[in-house]
Amino acid sequence: MAQCEAHKYLSNVLKFFRISHRECAFQGFLHICCRQLALQDLLKEEETTMEDNWKGIKETLPSTCQEVLGLKKHHHKEWTSIETLDKIKERKNKKAAINNSRTRAEKIQAQAEYTEANKQVKKSIRADKKKYVEELATTAEKAAIEGNMKQLYDTTKKIAGKYSKPKRPVEDKEGRPITEIQQQRNGWVEYFEGLLNRPAPMNPPDIEAAHTDLPIDVNPPTTEEIRMAGHQTNQERESNRTRQHTS
Repeated sequence: MAQCEAHKYLSNVLKFFRISHRECAFQGFLHICCRQLALQDLLKEEETTMEDNWKGIKETLPSTCQEVLGLKKHHHKEWTSIETLDKIKERKNKKAAINNSRTRAEKIQAQAEYTEANKQVKKSIRADKKKYVEELATTAEKAAIEGNMKQLYDTTKKIAGKYSKPKRPVEDKEGRPITEIQQQRNGWVEYFEGLLNRPAPMNPPDIEAAHTDLPIDVNPPTTEEIRMAGHQTNQERESNRTRQHTS
């Protein structure tokens, strides 16, 4: 089947199922299928091995997806300045320098440079956010003076951030809300006493003991194990912070 014939065939299939061509996902599907069919026709004309077939597929998929869908775009906050974006890019290069270091001395030097670049990025982000909030406050104040309630509401909503629903009040057994703190605590105590303090089952299950004990270490953790676990947790926390600032 020729490439144009394959495209026509797949187009008719999508039209039959009322699927729009304007969606990128289906456009990518069309391009990949057509290229794959054209590749199969080419391979049929030549004697090829399974390795050649897989190589063709592996080259077709990434190139087609990049051509149709493009590369992933990083969406930064609207208040992020150009200077901050440049510092984020510089920090990314410093991070790559750490991974490309060959000697221990180079890695230590690259790590120090990355730490300093990371501090500069955080400092610049804080300054940008402060400037953004101050500008919003000025806009809200001006809107309040002019009586522009719509702009005042929109600006205040931006400053306040995402809205969270209020918590539901604690109720007693009759469904009446309890407002006092001590009464709420007493209500929770009464609820859990009725939930957990139940009579023993009439027919308790008969669970046989295990024939062999599993090789599980039940001894207290050593100081070295605790230190390594804390170090790993700090690395994961720093990685999450870096990912949040770059997103």
